[in-house]
Amino acid sequence: MVDVGAFVGQIFVIVLLVVLAIFVIVVLFRSIRIIPQAYAGVVERLGRYQRTLSPGLNLLVPFIDRVLPLVDMREQVVSFPPQPVITEDNLVVSIDTVVYFQVTDARAATYEINNYLGAVEQLTTTTLRNVVGGLNLEEALTSRDNINGQLRIVLDEATGKWGIRVSRVELKAIDPPTSIQDSMEKQMRAERDRRAAILTAEGSKQSQILEAEGRRQAEILKAEGDKQAQILRAEGESAAIQSVFQAIHEGNPDEKLLAYQYLQTLPKISDSASSKLWIIPSEFTEALKSMSAGFAGRRDDHPTASAERSAPPAP
Repeated sequence: MVDVGAFVGQIFVIVLLVVLAIFVIVVLFRSIRIIPQAYAGVVERLGRYQRTLSPGLNLLVPFIDRVLPLVDMREQVVSFPPQPVITEDNLVVSIDTVVYFQVTDARAATYEINNYLGAVEQLTTTTLRNVVGGLNLEEALTSRDNINGQLRIVLDEATGKWGIRVSRVELKAIDPPTSIQDSMEKQMRAERDRRAAILTAEGSKQSQILEAEGRRQAEILKAEGDKQAQILRAEGESAAIQSVFQAIHEGNPDEKLLAYQYLQTLPKISDSASSKLWIIPSEFTEALKSMSAGFAGRRDDHPTASAERSAPPAP
């Protein structure tokens, strides 16, 4: 027969060994904790802060140490919904903000503030209203860098004790009321039309100035050309006259030749179509006298005429 007591003892031992194995596994599981990179874990021992776990393998006291939810140590970007803000000139504008922040101390972010993300959002909204409330609409639209700098300084100072560093704050959009947008569009359209008209007038003015300058330069160059042409023609005529005068003096012409040339030149005076009246100069009679004297002299020089003049008259 089988010993019942021994069998029960064996079963008890087996169960005990299984329970011990399970306990050892659980203890090992609770004693080892792996923290991913860029995360940090806050450890509480018996309900009190004990230490902050760094990335990698960490050993804990099982059943005594407790690891809180991991804290993301990377820089985070949070976009908050549009917030209505009243400007100094009593206009309500809707502003979207984007905050860049990073947790630098996991212990402070866990114990110094209940919800650091909600706290950053509320602090951004209140600070934005304080800053924009001292500006009019035009300053709020054109002073984004100034507003961003003031928001970052205030948020960084307030969140420092929470273990959070605010690196940057950006205004994503500033939307004025619809009526103000229409007025601004009309103003900008009028300004663009004014600038276009000014540019058109300036272009027309410059064009006219350049055209006038071009005409002036052309007239100057034309006058210079005419001047040079007249000078060259005068020099040519002077040289021609000097050459003719020198040739005449070298040829030593007599009065007969000069009278003949004068008679040849007279018909050219009436060649012009505008010559309606032809006045015979007084030198014309002198030229005829010279011509007649010249012809008379030739007849006298003829041998027959000389013989006739030398023959004695008939009785």
